[in-house]
Amino acid sequence: MQPNGARLFGMTTLHWSDSRLEVHRLVVGPYDNNVFVVRCRETGDAVLIDAANEHEKLLELCTGLGVRRVLETHGHWDHIQAVPAMREAGYEVAVTAKDAPRLAEVGYDVFIDDAEVIEVGKLRLHAIHNPGHTPGSVSFKIADAPLLFSGD
Repeated sequence: MQPNGARLFGMTTLHWSDSRLEVHRLVVGPYDNNVFVVRCRETGDAVLIDAANEHEKLLELCTGLGVRRVLETHGHWDHIQAVPAMREAGYEVAVTAKDAPRLAEVGYDVFIDDAEVIEVGKLRLHAIHNPGHTPGSVSFKIADAPLLFSGD
């Protein structure tokens, strides 16, 4: 059975799953940015990766899937346009210190450190600093799963 919020605006958001986790995907904005929600099936805790655009859709998805915070892979404008609305709704937004200046106008709450392990319920997301696309680009590898979220 899919959790509440797995259907949004008449479409299924579930993109990938196994016995421990779900990945939901929504494509938003004029550049068709992928926004992902990683959700622990055991606890229901979840994170949103890249608050790109169309904040109304993202807020509905977050409410339905138990999102607790937002992780930004990098600070390019097409990946952060929904950040102000997410913060206003009470979601903590995390970005690397090197990309924080790119979010100066939209805001952020905490830094993601290289090699940080982010707990999402029983899941562990490993932050991997991979500069190049931006100085602070970071990817998120889910422990014990064949998944890596890299932004662009």
